[in-house]
Amino acid sequence: MSGPNGDLGMPVEAGAEGEDDGFGEAEYAAINSMLDQINSCLDHLEEKNDHLHARLQELLESNRQTRLEFQQQLGEASSDATH
Repeated sequence: MSGPNGDLGMPVEAGAEGEDDGFGEAEYAAINSMLDQINSCLDHLEEKNDHLHARLQELLESNRQTRLEFQQQLGEASSDATH
């Protein structure tokens, strides 16, 4: 039976054993370095996101408290006006 290129008796994998896969040590090191940088940036963004989330939660709670106080003042003012 012929192989993928018409070579008789040659297994499909045999031709690839001695060939370079297109990436050398330097390429893998560069990719790893870039992935490390991306990971570091994502960690930094996650920290900023967590900080912003905490600040927004504080703001939300502050606004709720202010609204409750305002509603209480309106309630007191309207009850004073009816007496």
